[in-house]
Amino acid sequence: MNFASLPDRRADLDPDGPAVADRAQSLTNAQLLDRVRAAASHLQGLGIRPGDVVALKLTNRIEFVVLLFATWRLGATVTPINPSLTDNEVARQLDDSGARLMVVEDDGAPLDGITTLVVGDLSTVGTAEEPQIDSSTLALLIYTSGTTGVPKGVMLDHANLLAMAEMGRESLQVGPADRCLLILPLFHVNGILVSVLMPLLAGASVVIADRFNPQTFFDLVESVRPTFFSAVPTIYGMLAALPDGVQPDTSSLRFGVCGAAPATAELLTRFEARYGFPLIEAYGLSEGTCGSTINPIAGPRRAGTVGLPFPGQEIRIVDEDGVEQAPGVDGEVVVRGPNVMRGYLGRPEETAEVIVDGWLHTGDIGHLDVDGYLTLVGRSKDIIIRGGENIYPKEIEDVLAADPSVLEAAVIGVPDDKWGEVVVAYVQPRPDSTVDPAALKALCARHLSGYKRPSSYVVVESIAKNAVGKIDKPSLRATHAGSRR
Repeated sequence: MNFASLPDRRADLDPDGPAVADRAQSLTNAQLLDRVRAAASHLQGLGIRPGDVVALKLTNRIEFVVLLFATWRLGATVTPINPSLTDNEVARQLDDSGARLMVVEDDGAPLDGITTLVVGDLSTVGTAEEPQIDSSTLALLIYTSGTTGVPKGVMLDHANLLAMAEMGRESLQVGPADRCLLILPLFHVNGILVSVLMPLLAGASVVIADRFNPQTFFDLVESVRPTFFSAVPTIYGMLAALPDGVQPDTSSLRFGVCGAAPATAELLTRFEARYGFPLIEAYGLSEGTCGSTINPIAGPRRAGTVGLPFPGQEIRIVDEDGVEQAPGVDGEVVVRGPNVMRGYLGRPEETAEVIVDGWLHTGDIGHLDVDGYLTLVGRSKDIIIRGGENIYPKEIEDVLAADPSVLEAAVIGVPDDKWGEVVVAYVQPRPDSTVDPAALKALCARHLSGYKRPSSYVVVESIAKNAVGKIDKPSLRATHAGSRR
Protein backbone atom coordinates (compact mmCIF):
# COMPACT_ATOMS: atom_id res chain seq x y z
CA MET A 1 0.00 0.00 0.00
CA ASN A 2 1.03 3.56 -0.64
CA PHE A 3 -0.78 6.85 -0.32
CA ALA A 4 -1.92 6.85 -3.94
CA SER A 5 -4.36 4.03 -3.12
CA LEU A 6 -5.32 5.09 0.43
CA PRO A 7 -8.66 6.69 -0.61
CA ASP A 8 -9.64 3.40 -2.30
CA ARG A 9 -8.80 1.40 0.83
CA ARG A 10 -10.71 3.76 3.15
CA ALA A 11 -13.77 3.69 0.85
CA ASP A 12 -13.71 -0.13 0.78
CA LEU A 13 -13.41 -0.46 4.57
CA ASP A 14 -15.87 2.26 5.67
CA PRO A 15 -17.57 4.07 2.77
CA ASP A 16 -19.83 6.21 4.95
CA GLY A 17 -17.23 7.07 7.59
CA PRO A 18 -15.93 10.66 7.87
CA ALA A 19 -12.74 11.45 5.96
CA VAL A 20 -12.01 15.16 5.71
CA ALA A 21 -13.89 18.40 6.28
CA ASP A 22 -13.31 22.14 6.09
CA ARG A 23 -15.50 25.16 6.75
CA ALA A 24 -17.33 24.75 3.43
CA GLN A 25 -17.84 21.00 3.07
CA SER A 26 -17.43 17.55 4.56
CA LEU A 27 -16.57 14.33 2.73
CA THR A 28 -17.11 10.71 3.65
CA ASN A 29 -14.57 8.13 2.56
CA ALA A 30 -16.64 7.22 -0.50
CA GLN A 31 -17.12 10.88 -1.41
CA LEU A 32 -13.39 11.55 -1.01
CA LEU A 33 -12.61 8.71 -3.42
CA ASP A 34 -15.15 10.05 -5.94
CA ARG A 35 -13.60 13.52 -5.75
CA VAL A 36 -10.07 12.13 -6.08
CA ARG A 37 -11.05 10.10 -9.16
CA ALA A 38 -12.70 13.14 -10.73
CA ALA A 39 -9.73 15.39 -10.03
CA ALA A 40 -7.30 12.79 -11.39
CA SER A 41 -9.34 12.57 -14.58
CA HIS A 42 -9.27 16.38 -14.85
CA LEU A 43 -5.48 16.47 -14.41
CA GLN A 44 -5.11 13.75 -17.03
CA GLY A 45 -7.12 15.88 -19.41
CA LEU A 46 -4.66 18.72 -18.79
CA GLY A 47 -1.82 16.46 -19.85
CA ILE A 48 -0.45 15.36 -16.47
CA ARG A 49 1.41 12.06 -16.76
CA PRO A 50 3.62 9.90 -14.49
CA GLY A 51 6.72 11.81 -13.43
CA ASP A 52 5.19 15.26 -13.94
CA VAL A 53 5.09 17.86 -11.17
CA VAL A 54 1.89 19.64 -10.09
CA ALA A 55 2.24 22.83 -8.02
CA LEU A 56 -0.46 23.61 -5.43
CA LYS A 57 -0.56 27.28 -4.50
CA LEU A 58 -3.53 26.95 -2.17
CA THR A 59 -4.66 27.88 1.30
CA ASN A 60 -5.79 25.12 3.66
CA ARG A 61 -8.90 23.57 2.11
CA ILE A 62 -10.36 20.19 1.14
CA GLU A 63 -9.28 20.59 -2.47
CA PHE A 64 -5.63 20.55 -1.40
CA VAL A 65 -6.10 17.06 0.05
CA VAL A 66 -8.11 15.91 -2.97
CA LEU A 67 -5.39 17.12 -5.33
CA LEU A 68 -2.65 15.42 -3.32
CA PHE A 69 -4.26 12.03 -3.84
CA ALA A 70 -5.35 12.80 -7.40
CA THR A 71 -1.83 13.75 -8.43
CA TRP A 72 -0.36 10.66 -6.79
CA ARG A 73 -3.00 8.51 -8.49
CA LEU A 74 -1.41 9.51 -11.80
CA GLY A 75 2.13 8.76 -10.64
CA ALA A 76 2.91 12.49 -10.58
CA THR A 77 4.50 14.64 -7.87
CA VAL A 78 3.13 17.52 -5.77
CA THR A 79 5.11 20.62 -4.87
CA PRO A 80 3.20 22.84 -2.42
CA ILE A 81 3.72 26.60 -2.79
CA ASN A 82 3.32 29.10 0.02
CA PRO A 83 0.47 31.38 -1.16
CA SER A 84 2.22 34.41 0.33
CA LEU A 85 5.30 34.11 -1.89
CA THR A 86 6.00 36.86 -4.42
CA ASP A 87 5.62 36.18 -8.13
CA ASN A 88 9.39 35.99 -8.48
CA GLU A 89 9.66 33.45 -5.65
CA VAL A 90 6.83 31.39 -7.14
CA ALA A 91 8.46 31.49 -10.57
CA ARG A 92 11.74 30.30 -9.08
CA GLN A 93 10.06 27.29 -7.44
CA LEU A 94 8.12 26.46 -10.59
CA ASP A 95 11.28 26.64 -12.66
CA ASP A 96 13.37 24.60 -10.25
CA SER A 97 10.72 21.90 -9.83
CA GLY A 98 9.87 21.73 -13.52
CA ALA A 99 6.16 21.96 -12.69
CA ARG A 100 3.78 21.49 -15.63
CA LEU A 101 0.64 22.74 -13.89
CA MET A 102 -0.15 25.16 -11.06
CA VAL A 103 -3.45 25.11 -9.16
CA VAL A 104 -4.37 28.47 -7.62
CA GLU A 105 -7.15 30.00 -5.55
CA ASP A 106 -10.23 31.36 -7.28
CA ASP A 107 -8.73 34.85 -7.20
CA GLY A 108 -5.23 33.64 -8.07
CA ALA A 109 -3.39 35.19 -10.99
CA PRO A 110 -1.84 32.96 -13.67
CA LEU A 111 1.88 33.13 -14.40
CA ASP A 112 3.42 33.13 -17.84
CA GLY A 113 4.88 29.88 -19.05
CA ILE A 114 2.79 27.40 -17.05
CA THR A 115 -0.73 26.01 -17.34
CA THR A 116 -2.87 27.33 -14.48
CA LEU A 117 -6.00 25.72 -13.06
CA VAL A 118 -8.30 27.78 -10.83
CA VAL A 119 -9.32 25.51 -7.97
CA GLY A 120 -12.98 26.46 -8.29
CA ASP A 121 -12.94 24.97 -11.79
CA LEU A 122 -11.71 21.58 -10.55
CA SER A 123 -14.02 18.88 -11.86
CA THR A 124 -16.09 16.87 -9.40
CA VAL A 125 -17.26 14.39 -12.04
CA GLY A 126 -15.08 11.82 -13.75
CA THR A 127 -13.08 8.72 -13.00
CA ALA A 128 -9.54 7.40 -13.09
CA GLU A 129 -8.32 3.85 -12.60
CA GLU A 130 -6.96 2.58 -9.28
CA PRO A 131 -3.28 3.47 -9.20
CA GLN A 132 -0.33 1.13 -9.56
CA ILE A 133 2.45 3.26 -8.09
CA ASP A 134 5.90 2.05 -7.09
CA SER A 135 7.06 3.05 -3.59
CA SER A 136 10.11 4.78 -5.09
CA THR A 137 7.90 7.17 -7.08
CA LEU A 138 8.54 10.77 -6.10
CA ALA A 139 5.56 12.02 -4.08
CA LEU A 140 6.47 15.44 -2.69
CA LEU A 141 8.89 18.23 -3.49
CA ILE A 142 9.03 20.32 -0.33
CA TYR A 143 11.04 23.52 -0.63
CA THR A 144 13.09 24.54 2.37
CA SER A 145 12.30 27.90 3.90
CA GLY A 146 15.47 29.47 2.57
CA THR A 147 16.79 30.72 5.91
CA THR A 148 20.13 29.08 5.11
CA GLY A 149 20.30 30.13 1.46
CA VAL A 150 18.28 29.64 -1.74
CA PRO A 151 15.34 27.28 -1.14
CA LYS A 152 16.06 23.69 -2.18
CA GLY A 153 13.60 21.03 -3.29
CA VAL A 154 13.52 18.15 -0.79
CA MET A 155 12.63 14.95 -2.67
CA LEU A 156 10.33 12.64 -0.69
CA ASP A 157 9.09 9.43 -2.28
CA HIS A 158 6.09 7.29 -1.32
CA ALA A 159 8.29 5.03 0.80
CA ASN A 160 9.40 8.06 2.84
CA LEU A 161 5.82 9.18 3.42
CA LEU A 162 4.53 5.76 4.38
CA ALA A 163 7.44 5.12 6.77
CA MET A 164 6.97 8.50 8.48
CA ALA A 165 3.20 8.15 8.78
CA GLU A 166 3.52 4.65 10.25
CA MET A 167 6.09 5.92 12.76
CA GLY A 168 3.76 8.74 13.79
CA ARG A 169 0.73 6.47 14.05
CA GLU A 170 2.61 4.05 16.31
CA SER A 171 4.22 6.73 18.48
CA LEU A 172 1.05 8.76 19.00
CA GLN A 173 -1.26 5.72 19.19
CA VAL A 174 -3.66 7.20 16.64
CA GLY A 175 -6.61 5.08 15.52
CA PRO A 176 -10.04 5.24 13.85
CA ALA A 177 -11.64 6.99 16.83
CA ASP A 178 -9.35 10.01 16.49
CA ARG A 179 -10.07 13.32 14.80
CA CYS A 180 -7.22 15.65 13.87
CA LEU A 181 -7.64 19.41 13.69
CA LEU A 182 -5.33 20.84 11.03
CA ILE A 183 -4.13 24.37 11.80
CA LEU A 184 -0.63 24.39 10.29
CA PRO A 185 -0.17 25.38 6.64
CA LEU A 186 -0.40 22.61 4.06
CA PHE A 187 2.55 23.99 2.12
CA HIS A 188 4.74 22.57 4.90
CA VAL A 189 5.54 18.89 5.44
CA ASN A 190 4.33 18.99 9.06
CA GLY A 191 0.81 19.95 7.99
CA ILE A 192 0.72 17.27 5.28
CA LEU A 193 2.26 14.41 7.26
CA VAL A 194 1.18 14.87 10.87
CA SER A 195 -2.24 16.39 10.31
CA VAL A 196 -3.44 14.67 7.10
CA LEU A 197 -1.58 11.57 5.96
CA MET A 198 -0.87 10.03 9.35
CA PRO A 199 -4.46 10.28 10.67
CA LEU A 200 -5.98 9.16 7.36
CA LEU A 201 -3.64 6.16 7.27
CA ALA A 202 -4.73 5.28 10.83
CA GLY A 203 -8.41 5.36 9.88
CA ALA A 204 -9.00 8.68 11.66
CA SER A 205 -10.62 11.81 10.20
CA VAL A 206 -9.34 15.33 9.57
CA VAL A 207 -10.93 18.75 10.08
CA ILE A 208 -9.19 21.59 8.22
CA ALA A 209 -9.25 24.92 10.02
CA ASP A 210 -8.93 28.36 8.54
CA ARG A 211 -5.89 30.43 9.35
CA PHE A 212 -5.01 30.14 13.05
CA ASN A 213 -6.55 32.77 15.30
CA PRO A 214 -5.87 32.53 19.04
CA GLN A 215 -9.10 34.37 19.82
CA THR A 216 -11.29 31.77 18.09
CA PHE A 217 -9.18 28.62 18.32
CA PHE A 218 -10.81 27.13 21.39
CA ASP A 219 -14.28 27.92 20.02
CA LEU A 220 -13.32 25.68 17.12
CA VAL A 221 -12.06 22.98 19.48
CA GLU A 222 -15.35 23.03 21.37
CA SER A 223 -17.27 22.86 18.08
CA VAL A 224 -15.50 20.07 16.17
CA ARG A 225 -14.20 18.11 19.21
CA PRO A 226 -10.80 17.00 17.85
CA THR A 227 -8.70 14.49 19.76
CA PHE A 228 -5.37 16.05 18.76
CA PHE A 229 -3.68 18.74 16.70
CA SER A 230 -0.15 19.80 15.79
CA ALA A 231 1.28 23.30 16.22
CA VAL A 232 4.48 25.26 16.75
CA PRO A 233 5.73 26.85 19.99
CA THR A 234 4.65 30.31 18.82
CA ILE A 235 1.03 29.14 18.65
CA TYR A 236 1.17 27.51 22.07
CA GLY A 237 2.74 30.68 23.46
CA MET A 238 -0.16 32.77 22.13
CA LEU A 239 -2.72 30.37 23.58
CA ALA A 240 -0.95 30.31 26.93
CA ALA A 241 -1.03 34.13 26.98
CA LEU A 242 -4.82 34.35 26.59
CA PRO A 243 -6.61 36.14 29.47
CA ASP A 244 -7.25 34.08 32.58
CA GLY A 245 -10.97 34.27 31.90
CA VAL A 246 -10.59 32.04 28.84
CA GLN A 247 -11.45 28.59 30.21
CA PRO A 248 -12.39 26.36 27.27
CA ASP A 249 -13.73 22.81 27.27
CA THR A 250 -10.72 20.79 26.10
CA SER A 251 -12.01 17.40 27.24
CA SER A 252 -11.94 15.95 23.71
CA LEU A 253 -8.20 16.57 23.30
CA ARG A 254 -5.82 13.72 24.10
CA PHE A 255 -2.70 15.76 23.26
CA GLY A 256 -1.17 18.47 21.13
CA VAL A 257 2.02 17.91 19.15
CA CYS A 258 4.63 20.64 19.50
CA GLY A 259 7.29 20.81 16.81
CA ALA A 260 9.12 22.85 14.12
CA ALA A 261 11.15 24.69 16.77
CA PRO A 262 12.22 23.96 20.36
CA ALA A 263 9.83 24.95 23.14
CA THR A 264 10.84 25.89 26.66
CA ALA A 265 10.10 23.48 29.49
CA GLU A 266 8.34 26.36 31.25
CA LEU A 267 5.88 26.83 28.36
CA LEU A 268 5.08 23.12 28.13
CA THR A 269 4.48 22.80 31.87
CA ARG A 270 2.43 25.99 32.15
CA PHE A 271 0.28 25.12 29.12
CA GLU A 272 -0.60 21.64 30.35
CA ALA A 273 -1.38 22.91 33.84
CA ARG A 274 -3.77 25.51 32.44
CA TYR A 275 -5.56 23.60 29.67
CA GLY A 276 -5.45 20.04 30.97
CA PHE A 277 -3.94 18.16 28.03
CA PRO A 278 -0.28 17.37 27.37
CA LEU A 279 1.96 18.82 24.69
CA ILE A 280 4.05 16.11 23.08
CA GLU A 281 7.25 17.78 21.96
CA ALA A 282 8.85 16.41 18.81
CA TYR A 283 11.72 17.30 16.50
CA GLY A 284 12.45 16.86 12.83
CA LEU A 285 13.02 18.56 9.52
CA SER A 286 11.77 18.37 5.96
CA GLU A 287 14.80 16.38 4.89
CA GLY A 288 13.72 13.68 7.37
CA THR A 289 10.07 13.69 6.19
CA CYS A 290 9.04 15.78 9.19
CA GLY A 291 9.87 13.90 12.41
CA SER A 292 12.88 12.18 13.98
CA THR A 293 12.28 12.26 17.74
CA ILE A 294 9.22 12.52 19.94
CA ASN A 295 8.43 12.37 23.63
CA PRO A 296 6.51 9.17 24.47
CA ILE A 297 2.78 9.69 24.75
CA ALA A 298 2.45 6.90 27.31
CA GLY A 299 5.95 6.89 28.80
CA PRO A 300 8.06 9.49 30.61
CA ARG A 301 7.91 12.88 28.90
CA ARG A 302 10.92 15.01 29.67
CA ALA A 303 10.10 18.68 29.26
CA GLY A 304 12.93 20.57 27.64
CA THR A 305 13.93 17.56 25.54
CA VAL A 306 12.49 16.62 22.15
CA GLY A 307 12.18 13.00 23.13
CA LEU A 308 13.37 9.66 21.81
CA PRO A 309 13.88 8.53 18.20
CA PHE A 310 10.76 7.46 16.32
CA PRO A 311 10.60 3.68 15.92
CA GLY A 312 12.77 2.70 12.97
CA GLN A 313 15.08 5.72 13.23
CA GLU A 314 18.53 6.13 14.74
CA ILE A 315 19.99 9.31 16.25
CA ARG A 316 23.64 10.03 16.91
CA ILE A 317 25.57 13.06 18.13
CA VAL A 318 28.87 13.59 16.30
CA ASP A 319 31.72 16.10 16.41
CA GLU A 320 33.05 17.98 13.37
CA ASP A 321 35.12 14.91 12.41
CA GLY A 322 32.10 12.60 12.54
CA VAL A 323 33.12 10.94 15.81
CA GLU A 324 30.16 9.85 17.93
CA GLN A 325 29.90 11.74 21.23
CA ALA A 326 29.14 10.41 24.68
CA PRO A 327 25.86 11.17 26.49
CA GLY A 328 25.72 14.78 27.67
CA VAL A 329 28.27 16.03 25.13
CA ASP A 330 27.06 18.52 22.52
CA GLY A 331 27.56 17.90 18.82
CA GLU A 332 25.70 17.77 15.53
CA VAL A 333 22.52 15.70 15.40
CA VAL A 334 22.60 13.06 12.64
CA VAL A 335 19.66 10.83 11.67
CA ARG A 336 19.29 7.53 9.83
CA GLY A 337 16.12 5.70 8.78
CA PRO A 338 13.65 5.06 5.94
CA ASN A 339 12.31 8.59 6.42
CA VAL A 340 15.51 10.27 5.15
CA MET A 341 14.89 12.13 1.90
CA ARG A 342 16.05 10.91 -1.50
CA GLY A 343 18.02 14.14 -1.80
CA TYR A 344 17.80 17.72 -3.03
CA LEU A 345 16.37 18.06 -6.52
CA GLY A 346 19.13 18.73 -9.05
CA ARG A 347 21.73 19.32 -6.31
CA PRO A 348 23.86 16.17 -5.99
CA GLU A 349 26.79 17.95 -4.38
CA GLU A 350 24.63 19.54 -1.66
CA THR A 351 22.89 16.20 -1.16
CA ALA A 352 26.26 14.50 -0.65
CA GLU A 353 27.18 17.12 1.94
CA VAL A 354 24.17 16.39 4.15
CA ILE A 355 23.68 12.64 3.59
CA VAL A 356 26.89 10.80 4.43
CA ASP A 357 26.89 6.99 4.53
CA GLY A 358 23.11 7.06 4.94
CA TRP A 359 23.21 9.53 7.85
CA LEU A 360 21.38 12.85 7.47
CA HIS A 361 23.43 15.69 8.94
CA THR A 362 20.84 18.10 10.31
CA GLY A 363 22.99 21.12 11.19
CA ASP A 364 21.29 21.13 14.60
CA ILE A 365 23.38 21.00 17.77
CA GLY A 366 22.33 18.97 20.78
CA HIS A 367 23.11 16.07 23.09
CA LEU A 368 21.59 12.78 24.18
CA ASP A 369 21.13 11.81 27.81
CA VAL A 370 21.89 8.32 29.08
CA ASP A 371 18.33 7.20 28.25
CA GLY A 372 18.49 8.47 24.68
CA TYR A 373 16.38 11.65 25.03
CA LEU A 374 17.56 14.43 22.74
CA THR A 375 18.06 18.01 23.93
CA LEU A 376 18.63 20.70 21.30
CA VAL A 377 20.84 23.68 22.03
CA GLY A 378 20.77 25.48 18.69
CA ARG A 379 21.63 25.51 15.02
CA SER A 380 25.26 25.25 13.99
CA LYS A 381 24.79 28.41 11.93
CA ASP A 382 23.32 30.24 14.93
CA ILE A 383 26.22 29.61 17.30
CA ILE A 384 27.62 32.86 18.72
CA ILE A 385 31.38 32.93 19.23
CA ARG A 386 32.36 35.57 21.78
CA GLY A 387 36.03 35.83 22.57
CA GLY A 388 36.55 32.24 21.46
CA GLU A 389 33.69 30.90 23.61
CA ASN A 390 30.79 29.10 21.89
CA ILE A 391 27.37 30.34 23.00
CA TYR A 392 24.14 28.55 22.10
CA PRO A 393 21.21 31.00 21.82
CA LYS A 394 18.55 28.57 23.07
CA GLU A 395 20.08 28.47 26.54
CA ILE A 396 19.68 32.24 26.83
CA GLU A 397 16.24 32.24 25.17
CA ASP A 398 14.98 29.71 27.72
CA VAL A 399 16.10 31.96 30.58
CA LEU A 400 14.41 35.02 29.06
CA ALA A 401 11.18 33.11 28.37
CA ALA A 402 10.87 32.37 32.09
CA ASP A 403 10.14 36.04 32.75
CA PRO A 404 6.33 36.39 33.06
CA SER A 405 6.29 39.50 30.87
CA VAL A 406 8.03 37.79 27.91
CA LEU A 407 5.99 35.99 25.25
CA GLU A 408 8.97 35.06 23.09
CA ALA A 409 12.70 35.70 22.87
CA ALA A 410 15.26 35.47 20.07
CA VAL A 411 18.98 35.75 20.69
CA ILE A 412 21.48 36.62 17.96
CA GLY A 413 25.16 37.40 17.71
CA VAL A 414 26.24 40.77 16.33
CA PRO A 415 29.76 41.84 15.28
CA ASP A 416 31.94 43.46 17.93
CA ASP A 417 35.45 44.92 17.57
CA LYS A 418 36.64 43.59 20.90
CA TRP A 419 34.93 40.21 21.27
CA GLY A 420 34.26 39.27 17.65
CA GLU A 421 30.60 38.86 18.51
CA VAL A 422 28.37 39.84 21.40
CA VAL A 423 24.94 38.62 22.43
CA VAL A 424 21.82 40.68 21.67
CA ALA A 425 18.37 39.61 22.86
CA TYR A 426 15.12 40.50 21.08
CA VAL A 427 12.04 40.08 23.29
CA GLN A 428 8.33 40.25 22.54
CA PRO A 429 6.01 41.14 25.45
CA ARG A 430 2.97 39.15 26.36
CA PRO A 431 -0.35 40.90 25.63
CA ASP A 432 -1.03 43.67 28.13
CA SER A 433 2.46 43.30 29.62
CA THR A 434 5.49 45.56 29.66
CA VAL A 435 9.01 44.19 29.48
CA ASP A 436 11.55 45.70 31.85
CA PRO A 437 15.07 45.30 30.35
CA ALA A 438 16.60 45.86 33.78
CA ALA A 439 14.63 42.91 35.16
CA LEU A 440 15.80 40.75 32.25
CA LYS A 441 19.38 41.77 32.90
CA ALA A 442 19.05 40.75 36.55
CA LEU A 443 17.42 37.46 35.53
CA CYS A 444 20.28 36.62 33.18
CA ALA A 445 22.83 37.58 35.84
CA ARG A 446 21.29 34.98 38.16
CA HIS A 447 21.22 32.16 35.61
CA LEU A 448 23.98 32.73 33.04
CA SER A 449 27.74 33.05 33.06
CA GLY A 450 28.97 36.55 32.29
CA TYR A 451 30.05 35.83 28.72
CA LYS A 452 26.59 34.44 27.85
CA ARG A 453 24.64 37.47 29.06
CA PRO A 454 23.14 39.77 26.42
CA SER A 455 24.89 43.08 25.96
CA SER A 456 21.56 44.66 25.05
CA TYR A 457 17.83 43.92 25.08
CA VAL A 458 15.57 45.04 22.24
CA VAL A 459 11.84 45.04 22.94
CA VAL A 460 9.71 44.61 19.79
CA GLU A 461 6.00 44.23 19.07
CA SER A 462 6.64 40.95 17.24
CA ILE A 463 9.63 38.81 16.35
CA ALA A 464 10.13 37.99 12.68
CA LYS A 465 9.05 34.49 11.61
CA ASN A 466 9.53 32.56 8.40
CA ALA A 467 6.71 30.87 6.50
CA VAL A 468 6.50 27.85 8.80
CA GLY A 469 6.48 29.78 12.06
CA LYS A 470 10.13 29.51 13.01
CA ILE A 471 12.00 32.58 14.23
CA ASP A 472 13.74 34.08 11.21
CA LYS A 473 17.17 34.81 12.62
CA PRO A 474 18.82 35.77 9.31
CA SER A 475 16.13 38.44 8.90
CA LEU A 476 16.58 39.51 12.50
CA ARG A 477 20.33 39.84 12.07
CA ALA A 478 19.86 41.84 8.86
CA THR A 479 17.35 44.15 10.52
CA HIS A 480 19.64 44.67 13.48
CA ALA A 481 22.60 45.47 11.22
CA GLY A 482 20.48 47.96 9.29
CA SER A 483 19.33 49.70 12.45
CA ARG A 484 22.93 50.29 13.51
CA ARG A 485 24.08 51.97 10.32
